[in-house]
Amino acid sequence: MSANLDLVRSVHAAWERGDFSSVEWAHPEIEFVFADGPSPGSWTGVPAMAEAWRDFLSTWEGWRPEAEEYRELDDERVLVLVITVAGRGKTSGLEVGQLEAEGANLLHLRDGKVTKFVFYWDRDHALADLGLEG
Repeated sequence: MSANLDLVRSVHAAWERGDFSSVEWAHPEIEFVFADGPSPGSWTGVPAMAEAWRDFLSTWEGWRPEAEEYRELDDERVLVLVITVAGRGKTSGLEVGQLEAEGANLLHLRDGKVTKFVFYWDRDHALADLGLEG
């Protein structure tokens, strides 16, 4: 297993426990992207990423992702196929299990840091962007 894959697995392991507090893994000028979903957008830098995550997480109670599969695409990119296993919308009350909750995370890495993180609500969108099949 590569160092990049080890790093991505450790980040996801923390998130699966509901711990989103660490940013040690992120490059100071990380590009953070919500590619689709309810509020697509792009932010640059750790403080901006942290604020975008806080805004996202503030709309959910108990949101938890689970990595289904890790795919090392090349020396600098790891794709994580994700399902959301827990969470309830604070406003809607909708349980995650009632949603199509198969997404993906694409992480670009260099020198032991994530330089770009792309969050996809829709796994098919991620796979299409990358020219991959499920």
